Amino acid sequence: MLVILGIFLFIPVVMAFYVSLTSWNGNGSPFTGGENAKFVGVDNYTSLFAEDGLRRQNFMQSIGNNFWFVFFVVPLQTALSFFLAIIVNNKFLKGKGFFRTAFYFPSVTSSIAISVVFIFLFANSGAVNAVLGKLGVDGPAWFSDSRGLFHIAAGGVGVDTAPGFAQAEVFGRSLWDWFSGPSVAMCVVIILVIWTTTGTFMLMFLAALQDVPVEVEEAAMLDGTTGWQKMRHVTVPILKPAFFLVTTLGLIGTWQIFDQIYVMGKGAPANTTLTPAFLSYKQAFTTLDYGTGAAISFVVFALIIALTSGQRWLLRDRDVPSRRKARAASIAASNTQTGARK
Repeated sequence: MLVILGIFLFIPVVMAFYVSLTSWNGNGSPFTGGENAKFVGVDNYTSLFAEDGLRRQNFMQSIGNNFWFVFFVVPLQTALSFFLAIIVNNKFLKGKGFFRTAFYFPSVTSSIAISVVFIFLFANSGAVNAVLGKLGVDGPAWFSDSRGLFHIAAGGVGVDTAPGFAQAEVFGRSLWDWFSGPSVAMCVVIILVIWTTTGTFMLMFLAALQDVPVEVEEAAMLDGTTGWQKMRHVTVPILKPAFFLVTTLGLIGTWQIFDQIYVMGKGAPANTTLTPAFLSYKQAFTTLDYGTGAAISFVVFALIIALTSGQRWLLRDRDVPSRRKARAASIAASNTQTGARK
């Protein structure tokens, strides 16, 4: 197993990292050097963060887009999947098999096929705008509207341009652009991803709920706790490992989103649906700048590691130190009693 992982995972990662330190254009081998693959060191990385130009502009915009995508998708899909797991875990629910299958079905459907369906649903003359029209609401041009949600909200209260403090630049983008929120087009992708991933995470929560000891729930009921109190003080703490698993997988998956972006506009409109994963592909296979494409991939990898570590710290068991102290005190007391008997 270790040999297979080394050949097909570890070695390719090391090779890709070396490519990120070169200017390889796809011709010949990136390991022979020459005009097609000059060794440039960390220039591909510094150009993404420190050099003015289209490369940094696109990369920073993709990071901002993906940040808002993660900000909305991960909490919503986690909450919705937990809510659905509670529903299908209810012992009084009839037709559990049907509901479990119905909720899980979008997760096993091709993401490309679902993306195509969403293109038709959210078209200007699609079913979504038709339903909104019946309700007296003029639906937006979903795939053509590049405005951010927070910009739209600010425009609703009369703030149509960036205030003075919001014009300060960070990594080549103004604060006004960083905090624009997801575009209208990105909202369609957010809805799609939440709908297609919730079923998988629902099964994880369902398995965790079925492992909750019956004795614990009965003890909580005997103590006179309400349903909300039992959920907050008993069920959720016991399911903390499941929450960590779901949020971690959601975090990793949302930073790697590619299929839906490729099918639903390739970053359009105005690069407001551009993500680092798609930009890496585009930089390598469209502009033949494989070094920068690989560098973007490793930056995303570092971001995922950092965010996962931070999430692990936030969800850590804060009672562990006190438990260790209690255990140490118990051992010391036991030793004292043993010495006294001797």
